[in-house]
Amino acid sequence: MNIRPLLPAAAIALLSLAACDNKPEVVDSRAPDPLEEQLKNAPKVELPPAIKASVSMRCQPGNALVFAEFFEGDKLVKVRTERDGDPTDLKAAEAGQPFTAEGGYKLTGNSKTATVELPGKGKLTCHA
Repeated sequence: MNIRPLLPAAAIALLSLAACDNKPEVVDSRAPDPLEEQLKNAPKVELPPAIKASVSMRCQPGNALVFAEFFEGDKLVKVRTERDGDPTDLKAAEAGQPFTAEGGYKLTGNSKTATVELPGKGKLTCHA
């Protein structure tokens, strides 16, 4: 076997491979996200507060029932007059302040004892 003709062929093959770009090609089938920059610069999202207590309260006068959900942060209470009724959101400007909503709703207190003012029912003193 004659090695002489193989040497030039091997040299030509190595020379042609040396001209190749050795960087791996990254293949990505996803299109670039058009909102990527906006999402990077967007402010952090604040999650809604978690429920701290969900109570049913017996209120006087009239032996009425009030259902309330107190949330973490002490700035939000959802009040219902019926177990499956629509809730009314009462909000406080600062923790410890009375919770209020449009229409004459007001709640002062906590999940154990509270004074609730409801439209059409007046001022009620409630205990869990």
